[in-house]
Amino acid sequence: MTGSGFQLTGLDHLVLRVTDRAAMMAFYCGVLGCTLDREQAAFGLTQLRAGRSLIDLILIDGPLGRTGGAAPGIEGRNLEHFCIGIHPFDETAMRAHLAAHEIEIVEAGMRYGAEGQGYSLYVRDPEGNTVELKATAPNEL
Repeated sequence: MTGSGFQLTGLDHLVLRVTDRAAMMAFYCGVLGCTLDREQAAFGLTQLRAGRSLIDLILIDGPLGRTGGAAPGIEGRNLEHFCIGIHPFDETAMRAHLAAHEIEIVEAGMRYGAEGQGYSLYVRDPEGNTVELKATAPNEL
């Protein structure tokens, strides 16, 4: 607890501005295992459950997305990467699963995160966002 009277509990959700909802749903749900939590079509918002957190997809041509300007592209991003904890983490099985979905691993190795050291695989979603898939149990490979 800080002097402010509140305590941080973790990240609640992440919002991605997207151009191709279907491709992003196929990746986050079909490949990574997120589930559809809620759809708010009036806002162009799709909310996906990722464990205790949400990944929100906002169509850039929808009411919320239009407020953010141009679509993300190769020339500039406002997100370097984000990390999703994975348990159990079986590197061989993860690599085979990603290969079966034609998802390229762009980087791999031991990384430090909120739950300590763990092995990570880095992939890119259909719109070029880098997603780190990290073992959440200590020393899990």
